[in-house]
Amino acid sequence: MSDRLDTPRTNRRRLFPRRRNKDAFGKAAEAIATFMGTPRFLLYMTLFCGTWLAWNSLAPESLQFDPRALNFTLLTLMLSLQASYAAPLILLAQDRQTDRDRVTAEQDRQRAERNLADTEFLAREMASLRLALNDVATRDFVRSELRSLLEELQAEREVPALDEQPAGSGKQPPGETTSHGVSGTTPADGGSESRT
Repeated sequence: MSDRLDTPRTNRRRLFPRRRNKDAFGKAAEAIATFMGTPRFLLYMTLFCGTWLAWNSLAPESLQFDPRALNFTLLTLMLSLQASYAAPLILLAQDRQTDRDRVTAEQDRQRAERNLADTEFLAREMASLRLALNDVATRDFVRSELRSLLEELQAEREVPALDEQPAGSGKQPPGETTSHGVSGTTPADGGSESRT
């Protein structure tokens, strides 16, 4: 150990080096626990135990390694060891699955919050659009306004024409044709212009 705090500590070799991948054991435990939950493992265990029991029951006593007389002590020991290791491996796999479920649930919650915020934003935008559209003139309103303006313009054009020509006057403006077909003359003139 260094005597001063400003001097970096030298790396010491450990008796057992640290594992680089800390998750490797968890993955292996999960793979074993997953395999132990399959029908294939159950079939393998059944075949193994059946073969063990058949061999140690039917084979000659000199070839039996776990005799029936001792109640298959070695098989019982092996199955107990297998069960004692299987339980922690299954618990480790369940812990990993719980962690994954927690992360997935957190991601789902964040996604749901984002979706809710987006939905609320869109609802506000739709409401503001509805309010804005209420102020916009509709096609029928524009048509009625244009129709009333057109009627007003036509009425204004008719009023000056009536002011220029009163209703009871028999005089016609110069240059207009009379009922006799002669332009610009009257019978009072004596028709002197038309005779010449």
